[in-house]
Amino acid sequence: MYAIGLDSGTQGTKALVVEINSGQVLGRGYSRHQMVEGLKPGESEQHPEIWLKAMDEAILLALKASGIKPSEVVCLGVSGQQHGFVPLDENFQAIRPAKLWNDTSTVAETEEIISALGGQKACVDKLGLSLATGYTASKILWLKKHEPQNYARLRHVLLPHNYLNLYLTGRPHMEYGDASGTGLMDIRNRVWHEEAIRIIDPELKSKLPPLSHPLEAVGWMKKQVAEKYGFSRVLVSSGGGDNMMAAIGTGNVSEGTGTVSLGTSGTIFSYFSQPFIDPEGEIAAFCDSTGGWLPLLCTMNVTNTTELLKNILGVDNQGLEKLVESSRPGANGLIFLPFIDGERVPVLPEASGVFFGLTRHNFKPADLARAVMEGTILNLAYGYGRMKTIGLNLQEIRATGGGARSRVWLQILSDVLNLPVVTLSEPESAAYGAAIQAIWCYLNQENGQTIPISELTSRFIKKDILTAEPETSRVSLYQEIQERFNSLWSTLRSEFSEHRRFVNLKF
Repeated sequence: MYAIGLDSGTQGTKALVVEINSGQVLGRGYSRHQMVEGLKPGESEQHPEIWLKAMDEAILLALKASGIKPSEVVCLGVSGQQHGFVPLDENFQAIRPAKLWNDTSTVAETEEIISALGGQKACVDKLGLSLATGYTASKILWLKKHEPQNYARLRHVLLPHNYLNLYLTGRPHMEYGDASGTGLMDIRNRVWHEEAIRIIDPELKSKLPPLSHPLEAVGWMKKQVAEKYGFSRVLVSSGGGDNMMAAIGTGNVSEGTGTVSLGTSGTIFSYFSQPFIDPEGEIAAFCDSTGGWLPLLCTMNVTNTTELLKNILGVDNQGLEKLVESSRPGANGLIFLPFIDGERVPVLPEASGVFFGLTRHNFKPADLARAVMEGTILNLAYGYGRMKTIGLNLQEIRATGGGARSRVWLQILSDVLNLPVVTLSEPESAAYGAAIQAIWCYLNQENGQTIPISELTSRFIKKDILTAEPETSRVSLYQEIQERFNSLWSTLRSEFSEHRRFVNLKF
């Protein structure tokens, strides 16, 4: 018997075919997504219909690559990009394109909700977390204020992975993990927060699905959908947000293990059996998709910065690594603030990138390249330091995402965080986690087996040979650079919004 794991991300949809007894990946498929073009600065949108098309293509490609009989697939799980807002009408049709996690056009709405809750401290006290600009709540208020005709048609609010589950099963559904990133949930008690909902619209609660434990399946795949893939009877698990699924896919289901994802954005997260609340609100106090909690640091700028630099320098990933290796740690005094798309942690939604300390000695490709890589990790390390002060104690970091394929990036990460870093044999952690969650759900629901998900992850997940250990001299150097990095963005904080105003002026 087999499981399908899906990851519907910003760039595309990935599908894995996984054997449910061994966890072996037998087939892979991928289909790219397109963004809505011609938007205003800060806006980021996709048509939900493209996710359906990409899911179909990815599943069929993975099935073909696996060589299995599709009728032997018994369960499926979906991972999706977090925080997106999929507005649906009474017939479950999308009213407009979905606003994505990295849409920062809702700064004013975010501030309005926080103020109505009584300010930052009150927001954390009530919800367990602070609203970030990318969360779903402010996107809903944005629709109400900016597109009232569309808002009048709104009957159902879903997140991206819920939308795919709706297509597969016909049931609108939300589990604790992904729902905790909406900004509408009391994460301590895992219920919708009445006051936060009323601030946006007293009738909004009727448009939200009831919340459920991640072990509860969404339901059985609709017959007409199953027949399209050649499936017979397939159980669709609750699924979850990409970070929640990546936690499962990296074996991060017990305390003491941390996961770092180096993708377009950067995240650090770790399982907790109790709510993990940051009183300052910088660290997101999410729920996970196994029944626990998942404190998570998210930065918005990692591989997006290196992709831009690669285009300018005309190099590929291998060429970039060679450049970085030819520069010494510290990039000869050059520091890069990587806030190309604004920033979530530290809370600088209107910030921009900065190269600081340019001289004739370091104004060259190698030092620019190293400074960019180091800057993304120093930014993550600022948030990681915050996590440590409020109780996080990690022994090991498991790295995933595109950046985890870079030995240089892993070494910088290990030296800056002063932790051993390992990679895993299955790199597609979100899709793999979705498959494992589906297997967990299927075994518990269909076979009557009461097994913890940790039993599956310990059996399935294997470490890879690509690892990094902190080197003492570099650790001390990066500690000094970290202090300069933190001081620099703190000093420039007030300048960022003024600069944004300046560049938007029409001359």
